[in-house]
Amino acid sequence: MTQTLPDGPAEPTTLRELMRRRDYVLFWIGRVGATLGVQIQSVALGWQMYAVARETMDVKQSAFYVGMIGLAAFIPVLLLSPFAGETADRYDRRKVLLLCYVGEIATAVTLAAAAIHGFATIPLLLLLSALFGASRAFMGPSATALGPMLVPRSLLPRAIALNSLAWQGGSIVGPAIGGLLLAHSTGLSYSVTTVLYAVSFLCVFMIRGVTKPVVQAGSRWALIKEGMVYTWTNKIVFGAISFDMFAVLLGGATALLPVFARDVLHVGPDGFGLLRAGPAIGATLVAVILAGRPIKRHAGLMMFAGVAVFGMATIVFGLSKSLPLSVLALAVLGGADMLSVYVRQTLVQIVTPDHMRGRVAAVSSLFIGASNELGEFESGVVARFLGPVGAAVFGGVGALIVTGVWAKLFPALRKADRLE
Repeated sequence: MTQTLPDGPAEPTTLRELMRRRDYVLFWIGRVGATLGVQIQSVALGWQMYAVARETMDVKQSAFYVGMIGLAAFIPVLLLSPFAGETADRYDRRKVLLLCYVGEIATAVTLAAAAIHGFATIPLLLLLSALFGASRAFMGPSATALGPMLVPRSLLPRAIALNSLAWQGGSIVGPAIGGLLLAHSTGLSYSVTTVLYAVSFLCVFMIRGVTKPVVQAGSRWALIKEGMVYTWTNKIVFGAISFDMFAVLLGGATALLPVFARDVLHVGPDGFGLLRAGPAIGATLVAVILAGRPIKRHAGLMMFAGVAVFGMATIVFGLSKSLPLSVLALAVLGGADMLSVYVRQTLVQIVTPDHMRGRVAAVSSLFIGASNELGEFESGVVARFLGPVGAAVFGGVGALIVTGVWAKLFPALRKADRLE
């Protein structure tokens, strides 16, 4: 037996109708708060790690340790994602998400104490990054699977666009706020992050709808295996999430923004905040357009075009010596990434049955974690040998190559037409 999402030919599909759904609005506000918290914390953590490393190391070595933050956060995701997906398909998704927020709050409080009292070290920052990664391993599948339970299927494409808007909007404001807070103190940045996570916790706590999935028969290992087999055999699902992973894995030069801000463009914390906001500016503009005018045709081609533009913009960013041009390139990069992410998420969530969404989301989160966190690590390693500029150009070229290879390997994904 599977849980059936509310559906019907008479179901309205307007954005206004979506915003009338109380539980979804609470979920969305919580997502905004968590996104702001993550962005401010990421800005502070990257800047603090680079500052601590530069006390005893040169630019290339310090850039390597900035990339190590991504590896430390990814290892727990790699180890825990299969169990996290099964957990989201077995237990109340709202309660799982609440526990994840508790973990985020604990991490932010510890970082604040370390910054305020001056005992931050490279090992401590890496350890806290790993603990944060463990929380995110469970948060991704539970949040991804919870969202579709709060809206009818007819509103799902708009909800996905609005969810992305929450993330990207927070990604614009978050880095800018993070840069301003860093100019005052690192400890203040982490303290504000703690408050934002607490707001997200309260919003999710107030959701009243049914948030526990219908549990399928079978052992934990059987359910984990079922989710992995489904993801592997469904070529649209596997092609979409693997495409995202390898493209962003190679194009993850934005992880080196602390290095570009301090030792390439020489713009300091305020300029760093602008650089961090750049990708989200473009992504938010695209998300607003998609929320009002969802893609109706040629979805697969649009996704591949988005990743190709992402790669080209990454190259421009790497070669730029001007702050305005760098921010513009990052904005184009973010808009293109938003387009590809929107298509991928919509395709995956629409074709996946509700009782498997947690497990498929876990695999997707693992791939996304590999693209983001391992992308940071890859950029740090390449920067260790080629420098930050060489690492950015290398990543952009790699994203273009991946686009061509995946278009050849997954023709069904390239030919995907309607998002419905």
